[in-house]
Amino acid sequence: MSARMSSLECMQRVMYFESNRSSDDGMLAVGTVVMNRVKSDDFPDSVCAVVGQKNQFAPGVLSKPMTDSGKPRALRMAKQVLRGKRHPGVGEARFFHTAGYSFRYTNMHYMLMAGGNSFYVKRRAEPGRPNRSQEIVIAAAKANRAVPSEPPHTRPAAPVMVASAAPSRPAAPSRPAAPSRDVVFGSASPPPITFQPRPAPVLAAMPAPASPASIEELIALN
Repeated sequence: MSARMSSLECMQRVMYFESNRSSDDGMLAVGTVVMNRVKSDDFPDSVCAVVGQKNQFAPGVLSKPMTDSGKPRALRMAKQVLRGKRHPGVGEARFFHTAGYSFRYTNMHYMLMAGGNSFYVKRRAEPGRPNRSQEIVIAAAKANRAVPSEPPHTRPAAPVMVASAAPSRPAAPSRPAAPSRDVVFGSASPPPITFQPRPAPVLAAMPAPASPASIEELIALN
């Protein structure tokens, strides 16, 4: 059926069946979510394709008849959304559910409650950036006041590494002073060197050879 419907008809229907039809605010919030999905790469790129996506909106959203006085209101608000009007409180939210339902997921950051629905962004809570609870947006809506603004995201300070002082080393034992290598010459002259003459060797007198007693001894000596 959606193939034969215009974007205006599909937008009117999703506002009619997904809002309690009691206020322009709630219908505008639903229409803003639809347009956020059209803009996102995670969803189809046309209004009717987004509204007709399986298990995303109310059963029969594109087929059931609209029978009460909310129909002209939904048509008027659908025209405004298609002309560019958005709910400022929805922001970039692409999801909502009936207000008061609770879920055990930890990635739901609530933006506001309007028209009987709680609108939220899927994001992971981080240190210094907690997710806003549904109770906060419901309380703001019941008190007819703005949702408290989200504090700026602050990352936890990185731990500061303090350099520990280097252990002191024991003082090296003192060494005795090295003897000076300077040669100091005294003013006094060294004592003179005296040489003692060595005694001449005494040569013992050789006895004179005895004269041969005979001619035979003389021949023997020669």
